Amino acid sequence: MDSLDQSYPGWRAFAESVPDGVIVVDCDGVIRGINQHLARLAGRDEAGLIGHHLSLLLDGDRHDRHDRHLAGFFAHPFSRPLGRGYDLRLLNAAGESLAVDIAVSPLVVADETWGIATVRDVSRERDAQVAHREMEQRFQLAFENSMSPIIFTDLDDNIMAANDAFCEMVGFSREELIGGDSRLFTYPEDVGITEDSHRQMLEGRVDKMRYVKRYLHKDGRVIVVEVSRSPARDEAGNILYYVISERDITEERALTSQLSHQALHDPLTGLANRALIEDRLSQVRTRIARQGGLGAVMILDLDDFKGVNDTHGHLVGDQLLIEVARRLQGVSRSADTLCRFGGDEFLYLADGLHNPDEAEAMAARLLAALNEPFTIAGALIEQHASIGVVVWDDESPDRDQVVEEADVALYEAKRHGKGRHVLFSSAMHQRVLTRMTHLNELREALLAGELSMHFQPIVDTTSTEVVGFEALMRWQHPERGYIPPTEFLALAESSELIVDLGAFAVREAVIAAQSWEESAAGVAPYVSVNVSAHQFRDPGLVDIVAAALAESGLDPSRLVIEVSERDALSDVVTSVATIERLSELGVGVALDNFGAGFASLSYLVRLHPRYVKIDHAFSRPAIDNVYNDALLESIVGLGAKLHLPILAEGIETSDQLGRLRRFGCEISQGFLFSPAVPASDVAAMIAELREAVASTRD
Repeated sequence: MDSLDQSYPGWRAFAESVPDGVIVVDCDGVIRGINQHLARLAGRDEAGLIGHHLSLLLDGDRHDRHDRHLAGFFAHPFSRPLGRGYDLRLLNAAGESLAVDIAVSPLVVADETWGIATVRDVSRERDAQVAHREMEQRFQLAFENSMSPIIFTDLDDNIMAANDAFCEMVGFSREELIGGDSRLFTYPEDVGITEDSHRQMLEGRVDKMRYVKRYLHKDGRVIVVEVSRSPARDEAGNILYYVISERDITEERALTSQLSHQALHDPLTGLANRALIEDRLSQVRTRIARQGGLGAVMILDLDDFKGVNDTHGHLVGDQLLIEVARRLQGVSRSADTLCRFGGDEFLYLADGLHNPDEAEAMAARLLAALNEPFTIAGALIEQHASIGVVVWDDESPDRDQVVEEADVALYEAKRHGKGRHVLFSSAMHQRVLTRMTHLNELREALLAGELSMHFQPIVDTTSTEVVGFEALMRWQHPERGYIPPTEFLALAESSELIVDLGAFAVREAVIAAQSWEESAAGVAPYVSVNVSAHQFRDPGLVDIVAAALAESGLDPSRLVIEVSERDALSDVVTSVATIERLSELGVGVALDNFGAGFASLSYLVRLHPRYVKIDHAFSRPAIDNVYNDALLESIVGLGAKLHLPILAEGIETSDQLGRLRRFGCEISQGFLFSPAVPASDVAAMIAELREAVASTRD
């Protein structure tokens, strides 16, 4: 078989000058010539290919198909190309299949028609094409099936494509969206946001953008979306189109708003809380510093709110706070801020005032809003409040001091009878500092043992035999000397310290009483302890009494708790409940200052006290006359009919004692018998009193 080099000696120079592989086959498919480039593609030397059938270079599964194509070519060699449009693969010596592109032309050799072809390795291009197609498929799959709403827009910002998630988010179909712009579904007030971002990107001022806007769903719902916008560019960097991915953040924004509201508002009343009011205070102070004008802080505290909780329970108390908040909101100015400052305390921040009179007028409106009784859970509740007011300008102290000054004014309001408002003055501040100093001294005195209980005898009016003692607290200050109870007890009454003092008084009194000897009649004296209204309504009072009795071992019948008539009758329901609980312990209750307050005789049977202590005005009237005598006789007679002993206090003279004996008053108390003495002097005092009585009889 002649080689091509023999038939065409010059073909070699031509074949080697071609940058591609060159192969010549006869009409039977036998290889007659190749160049070095093809030999390298095939991984074989020329001698290993010349004379072999072309099938040596073909994949096994492509033989039949290639044979048909080759036969078709040689049937019409001058009119039919070979290789175009076919997937041709070259098999090299290593068994690897390479994608090739061929161009075949007829070659006449010795009256035979052969084929000469150039062969180019296009494996990389084919792999790139496959990868590109796969990438396009993956992109299309990701675009269509993505749960994130995505759209493509052209350079005029018209929608070119939209996936299902976007259509679902806005409620419009692809047909309705394609070709239009975002105004179709944009909330009217937000039109322009997208257009502005598109203009910035088109002008090259930004490359990517993220912004939030509102959409109007086809069904009318407003949704909030976060839009991420970026351009797709060609190799030269020119923008081809825009890729816009979106995220529906409607629920997220609602949750954020809810959490923000919860963080800055009171959960019970919905009013601003301390965190928010502190921020508002700073804002108002900054505005006043820049623009001038006045601001005001008002602290409103409910009067005797604890009694509502104790009487009706905390659920009713909470509902009352809600209703109070509603009424206060109803009279608040839109520019002002109302805050629940804590417990039953509210803070009102007023802005844009011109003079202090406006602040006081506002305080009066707030108080007036509480004039009408509240109906809570079927109960009619009278609830009033006191307000401390501070007005400040650009030279006033910081916000914390302003609040402190309002608190000082609040204390003054309560000190003057509650249910009113007081405007802060610098003089108040000094009074409060003094009060706080004395209160701290009293607290330290309790801890240091400077307080003690003294005991004044209560005697049988007829026999002058001691039947009991009233426990009275005394304070001997190491520097200021003796401090009257009227001074320090009133101070304690304005704070929670009164509860601690009450517990101290009960404990010391029952311990002292346990040591007292029985009288000649074989009866040991009892001890009475005064408690304030605050203590008497305190649910912990009964527990304090029970603990003291258990510690001392005193017979409960020898303890009497005294409460003033006014305090007992100010809340009859709570008073009855407390008396019943004390009675279960075996402890009696006495009404003090009877006749000086309510004098509501109808409640005597309901309260059923151990005895009634009448006011000084009845036992030692300023003027002796038949009317005063008749009044005293009537009170004593009423007590006898109700089997209710009457105790007359303040007895200082024998004439006063004789008057009581004449009208049948059973028990008495006063300096005539003895002042209050320390517990250590009680036995000696009893002995002296007995001697004095005996000498009188002699």
